[in-house]
Amino acid sequence: MVESAMNVDRLAASFQPYLLSLFRFITGLLLFQYGVAKIFKFPALAYFANIPPLIQAAGWLELVLGALLMIGLLSRISAFILSGEMAFAYFMGHMLKTGEPVLLPLNNGGTAAILFCFACLYLATAGGGPVSVDTAIWRASRDEEPHFRQAAE
Repeated sequence: MVESAMNVDRLAASFQPYLLSLFRFITGLLLFQYGVAKIFKFPALAYFANIPPLIQAAGWLELVLGALLMIGLLSRISAFILSGEMAFAYFMGHMLKTGEPVLLPLNNGGTAAILFCFACLYLATAGGGPVSVDTAIWRASRDEEPHFRQAAE
């Protein structure tokens, strides 16, 4: 029984890096869709019809940094900035939007902002995973390094 549990753990652990890449992509895609809705008004949602400049700035962050997260370029810094944006969105746009603090996320509509905040904070520390432009660049630079040393010698 213990041995089969260990085999399941080993099998699950072998997929972990690839699931990190998938998690990064899906998180970026979801944030990107908010950016598209806020900036390009697609799909046309009444909530994003006439947005104030602060929400428009958030839309640009979600559009650009969400796209970078999807492809895995500058993943850590993009995720860190998005984590801060989502924390700011929760406190300013959800918890304090009525002027009086509404602490419970179920009552202030801030559940997604909190989840995005911590998902991006995790990605800022874990990185983009093996299926990312960051990893491809790192591998390419690592492969070129010995050739450069040989030419220098």
